[in-house]
Amino acid sequence: MSLEDRKRFEPAEAEPPIVERWLSSGLFSPDPAGPKEETFSIAVPPPNVTGALHMGHALNGSVQDVLIRFHRQRGARAKWTLGTDHAGIATQAQVEKQVAREGTSRKEMGRAAFVERTWRWREEYGGTIVGQFKRLGCSMDYDHERFTLDEGYARAVLEVFVALFRKGLIYRDNYMVNWDPGTGSAISDLEVEEREVDDVLYSIAYPRADGPGEVVVATVRPETMLADVAVAVNPLDERHVDLIGAQIRLPLTDRTIPVIADDYVKTDFGTGCLKITPGHDPNDFEIGRKHGLPELSAIGEDGRMTELAGEFAGLTALEARKAVVERLREQGLLRAEEPYRHVVPFSHRSGERIEPLISLQWFMRMDVLAKPAIDVVREGRVRIHPPSQQRRYVDWLEGIRPWCISRQLWWGHQIPVWYRGDEVFCGVEAPEGDGWERDPDVLDTWFSSALWPFATLGWPDETPELEAFYPTSVLSTARDILFLWVARMVMMGLEFTNDVPFADVYCHSVIQAPDGRRMSKSLGTGIDPMALIEGGERPPAFPQGGEFPAYGADAVRFGLLAMSSTQDVRFSEEKIAQGAALANKLFNASRFVLLRAQAVTPAPAPETVEDRWILSRLHHARTTFEAQVADFDFSKAAFGLYDFVYAELCDWYLELIKGREFDERLSAHLLYVLRETLVLCHPVIPFVTEELWAHLPGTEGLLAGHVAGPLQGGADAEAERAVQTVIDVVQAVRSWRDASGVKPGERLEARVAGLDGIAPLVSRLARLELLEADTREPVATIPVAGLQVELLTGVDPAEAAAKVEAERQRLTGEVQRAEAKLANEGFVAKAPEHVVAAEREKLARLRAELEAL
Repeated sequence: MSLEDRKRFEPAEAEPPIVERWLSSGLFSPDPAGPKEETFSIAVPPPNVTGALHMGHALNGSVQDVLIRFHRQRGARAKWTLGTDHAGIATQAQVEKQVAREGTSRKEMGRAAFVERTWRWREEYGGTIVGQFKRLGCSMDYDHERFTLDEGYARAVLEVFVALFRKGLIYRDNYMVNWDPGTGSAISDLEVEEREVDDVLYSIAYPRADGPGEVVVATVRPETMLADVAVAVNPLDERHVDLIGAQIRLPLTDRTIPVIADDYVKTDFGTGCLKITPGHDPNDFEIGRKHGLPELSAIGEDGRMTELAGEFAGLTALEARKAVVERLREQGLLRAEEPYRHVVPFSHRSGERIEPLISLQWFMRMDVLAKPAIDVVREGRVRIHPPSQQRRYVDWLEGIRPWCISRQLWWGHQIPVWYRGDEVFCGVEAPEGDGWERDPDVLDTWFSSALWPFATLGWPDETPELEAFYPTSVLSTARDILFLWVARMVMMGLEFTNDVPFADVYCHSVIQAPDGRRMSKSLGTGIDPMALIEGGERPPAFPQGGEFPAYGADAVRFGLLAMSSTQDVRFSEEKIAQGAALANKLFNASRFVLLRAQAVTPAPAPETVEDRWILSRLHHARTTFEAQVADFDFSKAAFGLYDFVYAELCDWYLELIKGREFDERLSAHLLYVLRETLVLCHPVIPFVTEELWAHLPGTEGLLAGHVAGPLQGGADAEAERAVQTVIDVVQAVRSWRDASGVKPGERLEARVAGLDGIAPLVSRLARLELLEADTREPVATIPVAGLQVELLTGVDPAEAAAKVEAERQRLTGEVQRAEAKLANEGFVAKAPEHVVAAEREKLARLRAELEAL
C-alpha cells in the first residue's frame, strides 16, 4: 500500500513482513573474518527451552537489540548469539507430567526411552520463545542457534568436567546438601529461597544417663531427634558448664549421647541447650565435623523415616513429627509448646520445603576459581553496572562455599565418571573393557550454562567465531542470577580461555505489576508481551480489565526501555502507549515530507535559521543518545528520542517551515534530516524506521544494515539561541491567550523589539501582526526571554489582566496544595510509589504553567 493511502502506521500489517526481510538478508549472521577490533558481540542469556516470552525476556531482549543495532550501525560485525538452555529440572518436570497423563512414568519407561521422549518434546515446544524473539524484532543470529545439549556443546561440557576433575577441583563426598523432595534431587544454595513460616517450638526433656536430672532442648523438628548425636552448650554459659562431658539418654531410643561445648550455641535461645543432628541441619553438620561426631540420617531421600527411626520408620517426616510428639507426651518428656515464626528454606524449583540431608554428591571447589574472578572486577577488566551490584558480586565470592553440581535427574549432561568395583574412571569417552557402570547423575544446569560465552562459539576447537567474537562485549542480565550464572561464567572463562567472558555486565531492572507486586501467572499479575504486541487479554489483577490494544513491537520496545532503570520498576501501559504514539508521529511526519519533497538525493542544504537549528538539534540528539547508550541509560535514551521527534522535529521544525516552497534545496534538506532521524531512532524502534526507509529517495538496502556516517553540520549556538527565542515567545503568547480567553486563531497587533531576523517566524506561529513603528500604549505586556511582547489591540486590558491574575491565583493554590502533600512524610512513606510519582509530575507541570504566566 502506498503512503498516500495510509494515514497511520499499522504494526500488525507492517512488522511481520519486515522480520522476514531481515531474516532473509543474512545481516544477523556476521562474517567472523576481519579485524577483531571491528567486532561487537553479545551472548543471549539462554532462556529455558520450556519457556515463552515474559516481561523480563522482552526488556532484556530490547536492551540487547539496541546495543547490537547501535554497533552494527557503526560498522561493527555485530553478532548476537542465540540459543536455549536444556533446563534440566524444569524440562524433566514438564515431560513427567505429560507421561503421567498418559498413565505411565519415567521409571516405567526407563532412562533411554524417557530421554528420547524429552528430545521429542523439545522439538515440538522448544522453538516458541525463539519465534517470539523474532516478533519483538531481536536481531539475533538465528542461522546459528545453539542448545546446551547439542553435540558440540555437550563435548565442551565433558572437557571442562574432566579437566577440573584432574586438577582436583571436582570431587565426590558425603556432604550436607539441600534436598528437594519435589524434584527428588539435590539443588544448590542459590536455588533455595527463604520463607517465613509458623511452626511450634517444642521443649523436650533428655534424661541424664549418669545421674539424676535432665537436659531440656528446644526444636521445631522433633522428628529429627531420632538422629541426634549430642547436645551442645556454650562453654561460657554458667547454667550448663557442669553438664559438659555428661551422658544423656536420647528419648524414644536406646542410645546415649554426650553433652559437648561449642561457642556456636546461643545462650539466649530456648534453654541454651542445642540438640546436634549433623544428618539434618547444615549448622549441626559443621559442628559435628569439628567434633568428630557420627553422621546419622533419620529421614531418607524419599522424604520418609529410615530404619534408624525404629517404630516410626516408613512415615513421612510430617507424619513422624505428630507421632513423635504424641509419644513424648505419653512419656511425660514434653516440657513446653509455643508458637514460633522463623525462616525456612524452600526449593525455588518445586516450591517444596528443603530437607537438609547428607548425601553422596559431586562437588566443585570454588575458592581457587573465585579469587581471579574477584580480581578482574576489582581491576576493572569486568565492569558491573550499577556499582552496587559489583559490591554484591565481590561480597558473595569472598564467602563462597563448595558447589554441589550433581543432580538426580535423567535429562541433562550425564556425569562422565564410570565405576567398576573400586576403580573410578573419568573421561570424555567411556573406558575400555567390560563391567563399567556410568554415574547416573547429571550436572546442574548452571554448570553447562557457565560455559555459554565460549562454548557457543565452538570451544574447545579454535574456531574463527571464537577468535572473532570472544570475549563478548556486553552481558545484559537480571541481578538475581549474578551469582547463579554471571560469576560462574567469569570463573570458567578465566580458567579455560585465560580471558574474561565479557567486558561489561549490565543488570537491568525487574518489571513489577502496576501495583508493585511481582509479575506472576498464579497471582494474576503476569503480562504476556505478545498480548501487548498483538493485542490480548489484560491479566485478571488489572482493574480496568478488557484487552490490550495491538500496540506493536516498536511500542513495546520503547515502553520497556522507557521504564527501565537500575531499580525495580512498575509496569506502565502509558509508556507503551507513548511508544505507539511515537511510531505513529514519526510515520505521519515522514509521510508529510515524502509526499511533498522532490525525489532528490538527501543532503543538508540549510537556507534559514530554522534549517540550521534542526541540524544542530539532530547533532545534539545523536551525541546524547550515543552517550546514554554507552552509559546503559536506556530510559533517558528512549525519552531523548521521543522529545527530539515529537517536540523538536514535528511540533517545531515542521511548523517553522510551513509556507515555504518544497524546492530542490528544501527537499534535499528535509530528506537528509528525515534520513538521519530514521537512523538515529532505528535501534529503539526498528520496524517503523525500516518501513519508512524503503520510501526514502537515495537509500539502498535495509536500514538494519546501514552504516551511519558522521553528521554534516554540528552544534550551531547562534541558531539554537534564535529559534529558542521563537519557541519561548510563541509559548508565552499561547499561554497568555489561554489564560485571557483569547481565541488561538485570532491575530493580534503587537510590538516586539529585538527579534533580529526571527520576526516572520514569531509573527506566523504566535499569530501576531507586528507593528514596530506603532506608538500606541500597549493594552497588555508579556515579558519573555528578555523581551517585551506588547499587545496593542484585540483585548480589554482590565478584563485580560483579571483573567490572567485569576489563573495565576488558581495555579498558585494548586502548587501550594501539591507541595504540602509531598512535604507530608506520612503520604510519601505510605502511598504507593506510582501515586507519589504522579503527584511529583503534577507539581512540575503546575509550576511550569505558573512560570509561563
